[in-house]
Amino acid sequence: MTVYDELVARGLIAQVTDEEEIKDLINNGKATFYIGFDPTADSLHVGHFMALCLMKRLQMAGNKPIALIGGGTGMIGDPSGRTDMRQMMTKETIQHNCDCFKKQMSRFIDFSDDKALMVNNADWLLELNYVEVLREVGAHFSVNRMLAAECYKQRMEKGLSFLEFNYMIMQSYDFYMLYQKYGCNMQFGGDDQWSNMLGGTELIRRKLGKDAYAMTITLLLNSEGKKMGKTQSGAVWLDPNKTSPFDFYQYWRNVGDADVLKCLRMLTFLPLEQIDEMDKWEGAQLNKAKEILAFELTSLVHGEEEAKKAEESAKALFSAGNAANMPTVTLSDDSFKDGKVDILTMLVDSGLCTSRSDARRTVEQGGATFMGEKVTDIHTSFDKEFIQKEECVLKRGKKKFCKIEA
Repeated sequence: MTVYDELVARGLIAQVTDEEEIKDLINNGKATFYIGFDPTADSLHVGHFMALCLMKRLQMAGNKPIALIGGGTGMIGDPSGRTDMRQMMTKETIQHNCDCFKKQMSRFIDFSDDKALMVNNADWLLELNYVEVLREVGAHFSVNRMLAAECYKQRMEKGLSFLEFNYMIMQSYDFYMLYQKYGCNMQFGGDDQWSNMLGGTELIRRKLGKDAYAMTITLLLNSEGKKMGKTQSGAVWLDPNKTSPFDFYQYWRNVGDADVLKCLRMLTFLPLEQIDEMDKWEGAQLNKAKEILAFELTSLVHGEEEAKKAEESAKALFSAGNAANMPTVTLSDDSFKDGKVDILTMLVDSGLCTSRSDARRTVEQGGATFMGEKVTDIHTSFDKEFIQKEECVLKRGKKKFCKIEA
């Protein structure tokens, strides 16, 4: 199986500009490709995880990755997938976040001996002359086509600032610069970046008369169509100080039955033949698949030693049923109404159930336990003051536990 065929089999590829050319490049180790990471926080999160895994896969096949840190584009913010404008960050915050990214990426990508590059688009974007950009770059972009792009259309109702309107031009200019400086012939990104990526290939064609290529990665969505990697308390981070290895392990251990094999294919480096065998598993066997997923991903991000610790802690916790080292969920104010939170909301907001209908079934089937007492009435609620004072443990069945705080 070729590298490209494996990417297809794992469900990673969403859209490509020229499939035959892209096949030739990545199958024969001729791709110098980049993926951009805007430093919107001081840690990468699960949303970046698939991109890092793709970079690792392609580097293992002899291709050369470029990790582009968005020190320049981060000054504006990408409007893709957002209904409001991003909060503006200072130069100092952006630089700090860039430094944090570099450290984390080194766990996935080998930057030694020029096998990969890490560059910052602040090096060229922050020094640009505005009038020169308008003449040399802006002339190649059609406003009509830009407004038709999905990343802008969804913002038109609430208002799209001119600041964010320039993001596509800046991302396209990045590709143009990387092509000239480093021979970068491909760009990869999330499927919501398609319009921006096409802008880059078109700019290279118009300015240099050369061909460059783009491929988007399938977004990591659960069976309900929601982006994975978020909990009630926020994103699942790759920084162990923001999301502990145990909580990271538990996140993947608790994915839905319908999502576990997809995650194994898209995110792990296990052979496809091994994963295909798991496709036959049912019922309790799926829990084993989830344990394999959790261990593999925790090992990738935090190392095998931390993965073993998390696995052992989880098994000890679930067999003993105690609250030591149990993941903690802090309910937000939105979880409470008139100072109370109902059992369905608590199950969903804690991440133990995926939806209110899932929580309702869990309660009605006797699978919900709070403070050691089984809850069978879906209308049961608890006072915020009580949760704040007591050590509250919420359980779903025998396998899912968490402490609840308010």
